Order: sequence, then structure tokens, then C-alpha cells
Amino acid sequence: MTAFFQSFGMSYEAAWFTATIAGILLIAFPLMLAVALIIYSERKLWAAFALRRGPNVVGPFGVLQSFADGLKVFLQETIIPSASNRGLFLIAPIITFTVALMAWAVIPFADGVVLSDINVGLLYILAISSLGVYGVIISGWASNSKYPFYSSMRAAAQMISYEVSIGFILICVVLWAGTFNMGGIIAGQKGHVLGFINAYALNPLLFPIAVMFLISAMAETARAPFDLTEAESEIVAGYQTEYSSMAFALFWLGEYANVLLMCALNAILFWGGHLPPVDWAPLYMVPGIIWFFGKILVMFFIFAWVKATVPRYRYDQLMRLGWKVFLPISLFWVFLVSGYLMLTRYDCKDSERMYISQITDNEAGKTYRAGPPANKWDGICRNELMAGKAGT
Repeated sequence: MTAFFQSFGMSYEAAWFTATIAGILLIAFPLMLAVALIIYSERKLWAAFALRRGPNVVGPFGVLQSFADGLKVFLQETIIPSASNRGLFLIAPIITFTVALMAWAVIPFADGVVLSDINVGLLYILAISSLGVYGVIISGWASNSKYPFYSSMRAAAQMISYEVSIGFILICVVLWAGTFNMGGIIAGQKGHVLGFINAYALNPLLFPIAVMFLISAMAETARAPFDLTEAESEIVAGYQTEYSSMAFALFWLGEYANVLLMCALNAILFWGGHLPPVDWAPLYMVPGIIWFFGKILVMFFIFAWVKATVPRYRYDQLMRLGWKVFLPISLFWVFLVSGYLMLTRYDCKDSERMYISQITDNEAGKTYRAGPPANKWDGICRNELMAGKAGT
């Protein structure tokens, strides 16, 4: 895109800046539109589960209901409690909304279609997703009200509990893919299972952590049955209790943007991202972004299905699941996956292993001799060398 703007006579710096802003807008505006549409879709799904009609008045089939709701909150008065910390009270929803958008910078929508293709994309997402809870904590404290404060404390404990297990799950994926780059993780899933299925999730060794990641993603985004931060029967509306107008709407936009992000991560890490489900040439004629959006919608359907059918956990059950079930299992799976990879991926017969004994610098006229191999995995396997792969 930078080259496109340079063709209009712009300098490289100006073209890069313009291209970056354009890329951000191309992600942010469709994402906001998608949030409005999935709120409508989720309400329709809930209605179907409860044998109701759902939104059906505003626009064809009620499709404009979310836009009408947005206009309503935009026209409402913003009420700030007199005893609150005004500055923090107003900045909290902005933090939640902004952080929810920042993570999409490294999401590959198709092959090469990504705003920032950095090598540590997965670490970036893990860091950004951890920042979202700050908006909730600040809003709970700044409201100067007991129910929002209880909610913010719950949010902090819940984020810490499930962020740890998510981290161990991501380690397993990184070990298998051999990279933190999101595009590299997707490329590693091509023909992964039985030589033609593009998904890590159908690998028997990775399927359990795919399920754990899906459940942990629901807890990380405070979705039912883990929505203890806004349990209306206990703490009214949680951290949103004192908010109204657009400040309230920003929390909703941030929440659903985070839900879409977790759906996208599920699709990328375990279901092939923008790759078709099967490694079959005719399926690649469909644009990758269509496959990616389709997988996101399937994941979102699961999120909505769970919210409509599974009752809310008690707080002790939430903590027990995170600390006593997911944490030990995910930690064990790191050892299991790494051990399996050491025994299979790096297996090489001693007769086929090659070692570098010396390196000669022709320009300096010096020869450097290498020491003896440190272990049986040291050196390069002859088969890997012929295939163009370097072992460790």
C-alpha cells in the first residue's frame, strides 16, 4: 500500500504514514460494523433458543436494531457521579475500547493481508489482551461505588486465573509451529492432519488444548457462563453500573471486539486461519478472507450458544476451574508436547548426524575449530540437510 501512495508523488515517509492510517481505518470501521451485526445476530440466536422472534421491527428483519440502539445511547445524557474520580471515570471505557482495537493490528485476514506482520505477533496479542482488564479495574475504582468495585476485583482475579493457562496453551502451539508469527502458525497447519486437513485442532495431541483455549477465551472475555464481573443478580451491572450514554456503549463495543478477537484467535491457532478446511486445490479459489470470516462466525455461534444455554458459574467454581483444572493440565501439556517433539521431530540416527568440526575464514586466513558435540541432538541431520532444513 505504501508503493500505491508513492505513485502519487508522495515521499516514502508520507506514503508510509498515509498507508498505515488507511490500514487502521480499513480494520477499525469494518470491525465496528461487524460488532453491530453480531450483536443483532446474537440476539436472534438467543431468541431462537428460547423460541422467540428477537429483533424484528427496526429495518428488514430487525437488522437495523443495533444501529437504533447506538443512536439512542449517543443522544442520551452522560451522567458522572458526583463522588467519582471524573478523569479516570471517563478514560476507563476509552481504554477498554482502544485496547480491543489494537490487537487486530497483527491478525492476518488472508495471505499477506495484515497491518503489521511482526515476528512476535502472538506475544503482542497476549500482551494487549492482558491490558483490557485495566479499563474494567479503573472504571470500578473511579465509580466510587461498592458494586463496580466488587466487579473490578472479580475481573482482575479472573483475568489472572485464565491468562496463565492461556499462556501455557500458546506455548504448546508455538512449540509445534516453531514461530510466534501469526502467518507462520497458519502456514504450519497446511495439510497437518493426514496430509490434507488444515487444522491443528484435529491433531489428537493438540485437540484437548484447543478445547481448553476455547473455554479460557470465554472466561478471558467475561462471557457466560463466566460473566461474574456483571452478574446482575449479585452486583447489578458490575463495573458498568454507574455508566450511561456513549461511555456505556464503548464498554459494549470493546467487549464484542474482544469476543471477535478471541474467535479469530481460535480460528488462527487451531483451525487454519484463512486456509480452507481441506488442502484441495479447488478450495483455494475461494478468497482466504471468506474462509477466515466463516470460521470466526462458527466460533461466535459457539460463544452465543454457550451463553444462551449454560447457567452462570459460582465464583468458587470459576476459580477452581482455572487454578485446579486448567493450570495443571496446560502445564502438563507443555511437557507432553515438547517431549513428543524432541522424540520425533528431532530424531536422527547417529550414523546420519553431521557435525561442524572447523570453519575457515578465507578473507582473514584463519581457521576456527569447533568443540565436541554437547549432546546427541547437537549437529545437523543428513536428511534434514538434504531437505533444506537445519536441525538443532
